[in-house]
Amino acid sequence: MSIAWSRYFPWLRWGRHYRRIDLATDVLAGVIVTIMLIPQSLAYAMLANLPLHTGLYAGLLAPLLYALCGGSRVLAVGPVAVVSLMTASAVGPLAAHSGLPPTAVALTLALMVGLMSLAMAALGLGAIAHFLSHPVISGLMSASALIIAIGQLKHIFGIPIDGATLPPLLEGLWQHLGTLHAATTVIGIAAILFLLWAERKLKPLLRRIGLGETLADMLARLSPVLAVIGGIVAVRVFGLSDVRVVGDIPRGLPPFTVPPLDPALLREMLWPALMITLIGFIESVAVAQSFAARRRENVDPSEELRGLGLANLAAACSGAYPVSGGLSRTVMSYAAGAVSPLAGVFTGVLVAATLGWLTPYFHDLPHAVLAATIIVSIVKLIDVRGTLKIWRVSRADGIALAVTALFTLIYGVETGLLAGVLTAVGDFLWRASRPHFAIVGRVPGTEHFRNVRRHQVIESERVLTVRVDGSLVFCNAAWLEDLVGELVAVRPLLTDVILMCPGVNTIDASGLESLERINERLQTGGLRLHLSEVKGPVMDRLAVSGLLEHLSGEVFLSQFQAMSRLDAAVLSDCPAVAR
Repeated sequence: MSIAWSRYFPWLRWGRHYRRIDLATDVLAGVIVTIMLIPQSLAYAMLANLPLHTGLYAGLLAPLLYALCGGSRVLAVGPVAVVSLMTASAVGPLAAHSGLPPTAVALTLALMVGLMSLAMAALGLGAIAHFLSHPVISGLMSASALIIAIGQLKHIFGIPIDGATLPPLLEGLWQHLGTLHAATTVIGIAAILFLLWAERKLKPLLRRIGLGETLADMLARLSPVLAVIGGIVAVRVFGLSDVRVVGDIPRGLPPFTVPPLDPALLREMLWPALMITLIGFIESVAVAQSFAARRRENVDPSEELRGLGLANLAAACSGAYPVSGGLSRTVMSYAAGAVSPLAGVFTGVLVAATLGWLTPYFHDLPHAVLAATIIVSIVKLIDVRGTLKIWRVSRADGIALAVTALFTLIYGVETGLLAGVLTAVGDFLWRASRPHFAIVGRVPGTEHFRNVRRHQVIESERVLTVRVDGSLVFCNAAWLEDLVGELVAVRPLLTDVILMCPGVNTIDASGLESLERINERLQTGGLRLHLSEVKGPVMDRLAVSGLLEHLSGEVFLSQFQAMSRLDAAVLSDCPAVAR
């Protein structure tokens, strides 16, 4: 019974091994993650075009619910950049169309994401994360990062540009470049330069003054907090009243909220909610599995879906918007030595304390500083080196990446993801319809048979061997018939054809019918069809279909055995034959 319950409440697994000494480590990790979470939450709420306090609300109950039901021990859940961008793209038009406040629409969006995540978990759809190829995700993340970075320039320069895709952002930037706000630009550029310097130089500096490796690394990662403090001090000391600042943030805990459940709004929200669910889940699983591997632990995708689903339901009931697992905060949690998800519980408690007592101190925080933290953290997602590697390894994967990135830049994240998936699926179907094949011959002095185009081999004039490196299914059945026909037509001395099948993992009804037609056509022409190195599951299908009863040739365990029977002359120099 306890094992069954632990599937739904993972804390039952790690809780029984929890030690008192682990509590102090989790408290420290919770404190450090909270310090990073607060400026990030404000920045990502600004990215989502929502009131800044909704970002803090997103870090309140969501980490607590995930800690109870999520599968990862270190994943830090809260607002993240790409989900915030997608929220902005969805909430703006829906709020304008429905007449509801953007905050209310965001609550409903979080509710939909939560319910979809739980439904996917109940249906066992956690494996869906493996069906989106890495090139598609890489192109989506890189393009989204570029959109986010350029979109934040309006806060860096103090200019009014809007848009959720690249064309309107570039157009607005070009039109307003001559109207930059001087003080805002100075603060924004200074914050960016400081954060870039801190990424490269602060840790070595701290190491030189005697701090340990781990402590220096954690302090260096907290540089956004120093930027926040510096921005607040600059506004107050220099009296920069014309610089746009955070302003008043509601003090105290949010009231319990009930998202609006208007049927028309729910229908219009289905697609964006599904896209946010998928992207948030995939990003979270990737981060969770990366850190779980370092601890030799396992992450169950279904547990992640349940944890994220409950976290988003909590966000919907606490005045927030959709949440997911964040990479930078998870890195901090791991570096701080988080032992269990209790670190997330302490993060929620500390965010509550911040809402209760510290929000007045953020009044003079410039938007330019928040934008700088977003830009510096998000540009790391633009993976130029990985993109070039994908192009070198596989041109088809490179095309899928490029299509995803291009459509994301022009039409938005949802369209970009759909275009990338369709491109990847189209490429898969094309390759499945034209699997690799090779005419093989024997490597001299060995029992091995290899591609005639890659090796110096001995071929038989009477026996043609074609190795098929792919499953025989509906989309390539006709291709195989045409291939065999073309190869036989230019070899007048043939008496036998062997289909060598070590790469055929499965065969469907269309593939079986294709083999039957090939057998009949060869038999009509006075040729025999043989099979070699057929795998067990495929052999079972052949036996059930009745093909083996009508096969004009034989089925051989190995290609060497086949050639020994059909044309032993080509094996004359083989040591096995000589013995």
